[in-house]
Amino acid sequence: MDFDVVIVGAGPSGLSAACRLMQQAHEAQRELSVCVVEKGSEVGAHILSGAVLETRALRELFPDWESRGAPLTTPVISDDLYLLKDAESAQKLPNALVPKSMHNTGGAHDNYVISAGNLCRWLAEQAEELGVEIFPGFAAQESLHDDDGTVRGILVGDMGVAADGSEKPGHMPGMELRAKYTLFAEGARGHLGKRLIERFDLDEGCDPQHYALGFKELWDVPADQHEPGRVLHGSGWPLPSDTHGGWFLYHAENQQVVVGLIVDLSYNNPYLSPFDEFQRMKHHPVLKQHLEGGSRVSYGARAITKGGANSLPRMTFPGGLLIGCDAGTLNFAKIKGIHMAMKSGLVAAEAVFEAFVAGDEGGAELTAFTSKWKNSWGWEELTESRSFGPAIHKYGTVKGGAYNFLDQLLGGKLPTVHDTTSDHARMRHANEVTPIDYPKPDGKLSFDKFSSVFLSNTNHEEDQPSHLRLTDPEIPVRVNLPEYAEPAQRYCPAGVYEIVEEDGEPKFQINFQNCVHCKTCDIKDPSQNITWVAPEGGGGPNYPNM
Repeated sequence: MDFDVVIVGAGPSGLSAACRLMQQAHEAQRELSVCVVEKGSEVGAHILSGAVLETRALRELFPDWESRGAPLTTPVISDDLYLLKDAESAQKLPNALVPKSMHNTGGAHDNYVISAGNLCRWLAEQAEELGVEIFPGFAAQESLHDDDGTVRGILVGDMGVAADGSEKPGHMPGMELRAKYTLFAEGARGHLGKRLIERFDLDEGCDPQHYALGFKELWDVPADQHEPGRVLHGSGWPLPSDTHGGWFLYHAENQQVVVGLIVDLSYNNPYLSPFDEFQRMKHHPVLKQHLEGGSRVSYGARAITKGGANSLPRMTFPGGLLIGCDAGTLNFAKIKGIHMAMKSGLVAAEAVFEAFVAGDEGGAELTAFTSKWKNSWGWEELTESRSFGPAIHKYGTVKGGAYNFLDQLLGGKLPTVHDTTSDHARMRHANEVTPIDYPKPDGKLSFDKFSSVFLSNTNHEEDQPSHLRLTDPEIPVRVNLPEYAEPAQRYCPAGVYEIVEEDGEPKFQINFQNCVHCKTCDIKDPSQNITWVAPEGGGGPNYPNM
């Protein structure tokens, strides 16, 4: 099938790009064919974010979003930041000491507590009304290239392939979706984006990309403790002093509270379990008071691309663009990525359409995008906080945050801080650290992995090839187990990886059916032996209202 533009991923960046492309086509009275491919079973099924949305990009895309019925109903009305000192005590930071990037009230732009998945469902409705074709349940497996390397579209994977590679009844062969330009909007650590960065050396001259693992739960709470629009952020306990991250708790609509923890994947103790840190965090009095008496209704986890301006690769290559978190546009100093992803999609759409108007038949490198992006408020936001993440890695959460606060006060005049060590390379050997003894979950505030994965509605057809590929199947037991106590058992938030005993010997077992598509294994494996690829379309989590 041939299109003018193919977009991989129906997230905020991909759908914003699709909408803006068709808006321009209608304004210019030009024919334009745009297709969006989404690996989730429906638009929004794989979307996971906190989320507080800054409306700046949404207003640019749809100034009339309110009358169109966009799912923004809960404006932020209060905003508090805490430092958790230990399991019982905390310090609330005075508003004057909170960096401007962390303020969600009183600024120039409105902020709303939202469901990112529902926003994407709404954006998909707008896109389809504009004439965009959206194909959910189809996973892009390969990028298509001319002999000179130019990207010419994607190959959608086969459906109905058995684990042994044979064709099952109802098998559907993959299809080539060819395009003049292809936009890759797969989200954090996109498996095609990762290959394109390597193929075209897009990260030349950049710091290594950095990531965090984000958890989120959705809770129904009693009416008398629900405060719609209340926003809390914090850091500190329970994370060790050399492990960076922060938590969030938002009072959303419909008597619901969302709570989550973001753990920086630069941590060095192989015994650390981000999932268990999240579970025990909810027992702190600052958070517990908002959750007690409620019931957990959903769970999810997702890697976050957080390297910022220092790690942002070149986003252009012949025949296509990387946009959103596939490139790394999230502003981690704000803990916000949706408005940035949307802005990158808008800029991409404008660069592509301008090329078509100028008579471009596709396949060029859209260098005009780079100048447009560098002149946008999106790039300005990233450069204002380019030292935030590296300073935290170098000086710690409190001192690094203070560095960013001072840098913002001085208008970015402090020296730029860099972090040139990849997250996986920070892992220390197991014999150099102390194992961590986590408390058992109480089933009221804290829970185990498998009951959590159940709430993510994750499902994969069991009889299919595993989408978690080992370069060397022996490395987990031969190298990672003796040297790092095989940390995949703990960094995976879904219980995918286990060391089991078989005939008296340790065996590395992969339960790929549990995978919530967070990509942490692809990022954090100290041997860089695991590669995440897209499974059969429609597999994975099915997040409601997340």
